[in-house]
Amino acid sequence: MDRAPLRLSVLDQSPIGEDQSAAEALRASAGLAQSVDTLGYTRYWVAEHHNSPGFAGTAPEILAGQLLAATRHLRVGTGGVLLPRYRAAKVAEVFNVLAALHPGRVDLGIGRAGGPADRFPAQVEEVRLHLGLIDGRRPETDQSAPVPPQLWLLGAGTNSARHAGQLGASFAYAYFLTHKPGGPVLDAYRAALAGAGQPGRRGVVAVRAVTADTAAKAEELAQSVLLWRSRKDLGQDLPLPSPASVRAHRWSSLETERAAVLRRTLVAGTPEQVHARLSALAADHGTDELLVNTLTADPADRVRSYQLLAQAFQLTAPRPDAVPV
Repeated sequence: MDRAPLRLSVLDQSPIGEDQSAAEALRASAGLAQSVDTLGYTRYWVAEHHNSPGFAGTAPEILAGQLLAATRHLRVGTGGVLLPRYRAAKVAEVFNVLAALHPGRVDLGIGRAGGPADRFPAQVEEVRLHLGLIDGRRPETDQSAPVPPQLWLLGAGTNSARHAGQLGASFAYAYFLTHKPGGPVLDAYRAALAGAGQPGRRGVVAVRAVTADTAAKAEELAQSVLLWRSRKDLGQDLPLPSPASVRAHRWSSLETERAAVLRRTLVAGTPEQVHARLSALAADHGTDELLVNTLTADPADRVRSYQLLAQAFQLTAPRPDAVPV
């Protein structure tokens, strides 16, 4: 049996490059979404980070609303809202409003970081109730959208995967954060889905990748990501360095050791090389969709990377009247 064509989506963390402001990074996210809207990507997610010199997205629900208004074809959502920080009913209400304004285009991805983990299951249940995903019931006072947002749980372990499957929610595996294959995690998700009587979905895998017109340029961009993340892991949270800054940098032994570990899950190279690695990664995880996270100091390099990926995977540009699925 032929495998279904691999779908690509975007996970945007609104990276802040050196000599760039957070406001400029947010505008770059808006520009990227508009650039990829007609390239054939499936969805576009924005992340939530707080007190980070490297990421600008502190309010993904607001950014998602802006991107929905600025695009026509992409499903837009969050990857994700840190649910323990908020009232579950309010989160659901916000996304019901977005879904009412943009029917069939809204994803609500939620994560459990940012607060007591023991409250998370009950909060998810409350979100589901207000979205009308529990036996079709909604509170009578809830002004819900006719087509509710699609609910996603985000995670990097089997507990999160099983929880998503038991709820019948979609699941995104954070491969780029774990540095290890997630086949067993996604197997746990699918087993839980089947146990809940909802087999069929495969889950998606979030992977960090970057490409460029030449191998040398792609390696420069990769080195920027590796230095940024190595510093962050070692307690130095900074904006993303430019390739010029990386070339001038004297790597410490700890940075070099950390970068070697991080390199295992960073997919970088020419479009052909990245195509081969991403295709193999999807096959190994049994998924037909990858969420590609690309970090560059220069927003133009990020746009170009996604353009080259669309070409390499021969993504089909949507028809003008196409409805996202």
